[in-house]
Amino acid sequence: MKSSDIILVTGARGLVGSAVVEHLKHSGHLVAAVDHLDCELQDLQATLGLFKRVRPDHVFHAAARVFGIMGNMQNQGRTYLENTLINTHVIEAARLSGAKKITVMGTNAVYPYPPHLPFNERDIFYGRPHASESGYAHAKRGMLAMLEAYGESYGLEWAYVVSCNLYGPRDNFNIETGHVIPSLIRKFHVALMTDTPVTIWGDGSAMRNFMFVKDLARAVHSIMEHEIDAINIGDGGVWSIRQIVDKLCAITGVNRVEWDATKPNGQQHREANLKRLNALGFKPMYSIDEGLRATWDWYCGHQHDLLHR
Repeated sequence: MKSSDIILVTGARGLVGSAVVEHLKHSGHLVAAVDHLDCELQDLQATLGLFKRVRPDHVFHAAARVFGIMGNMQNQGRTYLENTLINTHVIEAARLSGAKKITVMGTNAVYPYPPHLPFNERDIFYGRPHASESGYAHAKRGMLAMLEAYGESYGLEWAYVVSCNLYGPRDNFNIETGHVIPSLIRKFHVALMTDTPVTIWGDGSAMRNFMFVKDLARAVHSIMEHEIDAINIGDGGVWSIRQIVDKLCAITGVNRVEWDATKPNGQQHREANLKRLNALGFKPMYSIDEGLRATWDWYCGHQHDLLHR
């Protein structure tokens, strides 16, 4: 990418979008950062108008409607519809505006269940996704299918980032709708402030790839410049939820933990093949312990802002 290229980033105030905007600006790129307050991407005409005004050379699409495990289970139809509209409108607008390339955020929820581990990018369409995230996963699969079709029909260059579990500053720390690490951090903070136990869904055995969002931004930058097709990302580690909880106990000083095995674990094991990412020369800068500490410190330092959103 040239330093004179305009890069449009959607979802720019969210966890992923804000980190990518920060990284790209620091790297000397021209960035047009937009979120739902600037443009309602579920509205096709509004989206087309945005792209007509900005005329981006590159697009990084991070906007999404996300609910977390229980939220996805309770909102399958809404999750599917809203994400499908957003993704469809952004890709079509990128094509019509003449963008050189679009890079989008996918999710490893697209992989078939039961899984063949580690996840390999070529296996995405070889079976149905886990039922708990069916609506979200199919909307993200549809985005990949659209990119493939637009590449073939219109020559649109694209990359599809198959995301692991991400975490970091500016995450959604809502206990009901946030992903696992931000939800846990909120629970630990409440427990610390009220001197009560932390209650955690499941039995702690589920295994996940995680990635600190500042490492994600570096990976995305490299993918935007060098990669085409779907590509898994992650920091190379696989951790159980119980291990993450133990690390948060050590960071926060909260040691009373109660496991609620009546609640779902979600998919039991997620682990990605990272050969394509490693081939780009990418190496994470943050260990899981460093990332958790940085996220906890950020959350504790932004309590006033978060409570008044």
